[in-house]
Amino acid sequence: MIVRIMGEGQVEIAEADIDGLNALDSELESAIEADDETAFRVRLESLLDRVREVGRSLPDDSLAASELILPPADASMDEVRAMLGDTGLIPG
Repeated sequence: MIVRIMGEGQVEIAEADIDGLNALDSELESAIEADDETAFRVRLESLLDRVREVGRSLPDDSLAASELILPPADASMDEVRAMLGDTGLIPG
């Protein structure tokens, strides 16, 4: 899966890493639902850090289409809330 972190670039995520990312995504959703800014910041940073950790960076000139777009680390809770779909930020 090709993932773009807004403002950072694209990474390729292995299918085997999706479940772990979904768990972090669920924690992020819970923080948003609770309207807990502190937990939201921690959970968003954890999710993005994990994507960076398990992802293989694609070259800046790559033309691969992103299958998933994640917010930047400095996104507001309202911005992330607007990006959430029925399955969170990460489907699956």
